[in-house]
Amino acid sequence: MNENRYEVVVNDEEQYSIWDAGSPPPAGWSEVGVSGTKEECLAHVDRVWTDMRPRSLREAMDREATDREATGRVADRQR
Repeated sequence: MNENRYEVVVNDEEQYSIWDAGSPPPAGWSEVGVSGTKEECLAHVDRVWTDMRPRSLREAMDREATDREATGRVADRQR
């Protein structure tokens, strides 16, 4: 059984991964405060990372949806 310890890490795009607990995370990644076995860390990632889209894509899609709604409301008022 693998007894290596891991840390859950996250980047600015809110994408998750695990990293060897004995090493600093790579540039652009930060520890989230969860450590454990590989299985424990992956279980945590499965619980918290429910939307695989990068944050920038989610935000762009949200803006697009908001713009579409606003355009639709203006069109409805013009009828």
